[in-house]
Amino acid sequence: MKGVVLSGGTGSRLRPITHTGPKQLIPIANTPVIQYAIEDLAKVGITDIGVVLGNQGSDAVREFLGDGSAFGVEITYIVQGDPLGIAHAVGCTEAFVDGDDFVVYLGDNMLKESLGPFVEHFRAGDYAGGAALQRVDNPEAFGVATLDERGDLVRIVEKPEVPESDVVIIGIYIFSAAVFDAIDRIEPSDRGELEITDVFQALVDDGRAIATHRVEGWWKDTGMPSDILEANRLVLEDLSPDRAGSIADGAEVIGRIDLHETARIEEGATVRGPVSIAKDVVVGPGSYVGPFTSLGPETTLRNAHVENSVVIGASTITAEGPFVDCLLGRGTTIERDEGARPKGHRLVVGENSRLVF
Repeated sequence: MKGVVLSGGTGSRLRPITHTGPKQLIPIANTPVIQYAIEDLAKVGITDIGVVLGNQGSDAVREFLGDGSAFGVEITYIVQGDPLGIAHAVGCTEAFVDGDDFVVYLGDNMLKESLGPFVEHFRAGDYAGGAALQRVDNPEAFGVATLDERGDLVRIVEKPEVPESDVVIIGIYIFSAAVFDAIDRIEPSDRGELEITDVFQALVDDGRAIATHRVEGWWKDTGMPSDILEANRLVLEDLSPDRAGSIADGAEVIGRIDLHETARIEEGATVRGPVSIAKDVVVGPGSYVGPFTSLGPETTLRNAHVENSVVIGASTITAEGPFVDCLLGRGTTIERDEGARPKGHRLVVGENSRLVF
């Protein structure tokens, strides 16, 4: 079985962060989102992986993943070009798949549980496709699934006004090579894209069985700033502490901290976990780093208050804040206006921005 990771799309809901880089490289607990997908596939023995690239950020994705050897896999790059829908992206992989079954993983999705049970269920039956499912509070925003008594998919409706259930498909699928004929036969939707829900329905209409797997743990589509922050919280909840870096006498460090060996927490700073602190980070005097915060590489804090936030990296924060629920792009500078009174801020800031408070 092969793996396919989709890394296209424009990331419009994450602007301004995605004006200068692909959404799949936004770090969650200081690990890019796409790396979680690659590692999930590798953990179930899927090491031959095709990465589908779009027009934006493809060079950055190639540079980060390389040939895959750093992650114990072999990567083949496939260029989709213009984002014409998930089904179109899957169709671009036909030559790479070469008749094998394959798992499709949307590169901006994250899953807590292993892919193993889903893969095993698909292999145990005569299935043309498989869809991971989860219950959600807003099924009208997804493809809503209807199942038979055996749990196989029998109908799927994209974004219905009145959903039949709260069970929806999420961004992880399994297909046999039969999917490519179905893709060739479907028509673009009203938004001009080839929809993956139409592919599943075409296979069902052909009389082909579609396996399903109910995801019981958390799943996140990291498509919006609030999703990034929520995914960061979920990952940090299971953080394994490693205080490899430098903690000065007079610094207060409480809870689970992942502190890179080149990072340092200086005297007069306070850090309350769970917190992830990457390489070459300096948490300076008078700073407070609160729970569920990730500080990216080469970031410096002095007299700053940051919590429940993701700082992508190479940033300097010297304004008092507090800065809460923030997503700060690489190279952000936030300085203190000496005449201003401290107040709280919630920010989404693009790369190489400078703010004065």
